[in-house]
This record gives sequence, C-alpha cells and structure tokens, in this order.
Amino acid sequence: MITAVRDRVAAVRTVLHRATLAPVLLRVAVAVVTLLGLGLAYPAELLLDRLGLALLAVAVLPALAPRGHAPTVAILVGLVGWALSTTVYGVPVQLWRLLAVGSLLYLTHSLAALAAALPYDVVLAPDVVLRWSTRAGGVLLASAVLVVLMLAVAGQAAGPPFLLAALAGLAVAVGAVALLAALVRRR
Repeated sequence: MITAVRDRVAAVRTVLHRATLAPVLLRVAVAVVTLLGLGLAYPAELLLDRLGLALLAVAVLPALAPRGHAPTVAILVGLVGWALSTTVYGVPVQLWRLLAVGSLLYLTHSLAALAAALPYDVVLAPDVVLRWSTRAGGVLLASAVLVVLMLAVAGQAAGPPFLLAALAGLAVAVGAVALLAALVRRR
C-alpha cells in the first residue's frame, strides 16, 4: 500500500517536472470553459450557496482527468442545472443563454478530448491548434444555426404533431448512440 502511494507521488512529480505549457494551458481552458458553462446553466441563487463550491469541483475534475468520466459528468451536471433553472426556478429561456450553455458544454467535451489525446510533455504545433479551433468553431456555428431554425419552427408548430416530431428526433438520437456503442464493442 505504501509502495503504491510512493509510486503515485513519484509519477505526479515526474509529470509536474516534464509538463510543457500547451497541455497545462489546455487543461486550464477545460476548467474555465466548464466553470463558465455551469455558471450559466445554474440560477444565480444556487451559485452563491454551497452548490457553487461543488460546481467548482465538478469544473476542475475534467481538467485533471480528461480521459475518464469526468467530462461526461460535468456536462450532465450542466444539463441538470439548465433543466432546474428553466423548470423549477422559472428562469426564462433566452436564446443567447441557451447557445452559450450549449457551446460551453460542447467546448468542455472537445477540449477534454484534445487534452486526453496529448501527453503532458508535448510541444504543440500552432497548426494543430488552428485546425482544432476551425473544426470546433464550425461545429458551434452549425449548431447555433440549427438551434435558431428549430426554435423558429417550434414557434410555428405546436401541439401533438410537434411533440411526436420531437419524440421521433429523440428516438433517432438514442438509436445513433446505441449504434455507435455497438460498433465500438465490435471493434
């Protein structure tokens, strides 16, 4: 047991001595983006309570362990906060806030994936950051346009047909996730 602890401490020291600026800044960006996303998702009165400290811990976890389940947990905590905000606490749904929370939670996922792929001692070429930024910006722009279009359609179409279309869309999303999970297991 003591040997395992010593080995772990030695490994942490090695990482701290060999770490370069790019991966450290990337992990700081993961924490900041996650914290901003959670801060916008939750109502202000909850952020000033003990929950604010818990959200700070949740925001730091994906930066410390981007390869694990921490990014997924942080995103789910953000989604729960948005649902609580808009249903229980009656915070009105505003387009800018919806887009900001969605974008920040996507960036949490994307930055954590990039951080997980990079070792601590990598020297990152500017071209890599440019390509990643272009791709992430394209996804965010396409998502924002799609959200605005869907909100416009939702304003015109209400009632049972729209509910059925929303449920069909949810079923397609769940099916896509199940298909991807099955493909990963097959490999």
